[in-house]
Amino acid sequence: MDTNQTPLPPLRAGTLYLVATPIGNLEDITLRALRVLKECDVVAAEDTRHSGRLLEHFGISKPLLSYFQFNEARRSEEILERLRRGEKVALVTDAGTPGISDPGARVAAAALAAGLRVEAVPGPCALVAALTASGLPTDEFHFVGFLSHKSGQRRRQLEGLRMVPGTLVFYESPYRIIRLLEELAELYPARRTVLARELTKKFEEIRAGLPAQLLGELRERAIKGEFVVLLGPEAA
Repeated sequence: MDTNQTPLPPLRAGTLYLVATPIGNLEDITLRALRVLKECDVVAAEDTRHSGRLLEHFGISKPLLSYFQFNEARRSEEILERLRRGEKVALVTDAGTPGISDPGARVAAAALAAGLRVEAVPGPCALVAALTASGLPTDEFHFVGFLSHKSGQRRRQLEGLRMVPGTLVFYESPYRIIRLLEELAELYPARRTVLARELTKKFEEIRAGLPAQLLGELRERAIKGEFVVLLGPEAA
């Protein structure tokens, strides 16, 4: 037994911990994330049922507080009050890193504005996983996240990205992926595109090609799972 091992510092009172959780494979959770979830006073979760199952899997029992898009304002105030009382709050989303196309950014900004402490507990993120495995340039990229559901606004967003350098990264649902590829085939027909689906899960799949090619492939099959869509830069 190593008696010289430095003890881990305890969690700090009055701190909001933004804890990244697995996007599929439960082995991707970090040792630090598990410790924070075990030692915090309360877990603010996007979906308490989903996060409850995650905590149960790792043998962790903690009070759960519902925190999602449509109650962010009210819950943010409650979380700030808990932090002011010295509680240690861990915030998690259904999968991945809080604040990246998921709830979390609003309460983090509010906590910082109130002079409270915010600490990131980094880990899984679909954006990073897809980008590093895509084969596209990683030295410069622009993360767009989910585009607008409204056709006109969505098209303006895509057209406005024409002069943005580097790799463009989008998130898209299986219900709108065909529509996105149709738009990319029209606006960016010659740019290499990568589709990353079901990352870290059993049926993980990464496909590359021109937008029209990928569109044809997807039209021939059932579409399941959330997508990360990466659009390479213009060829020199």
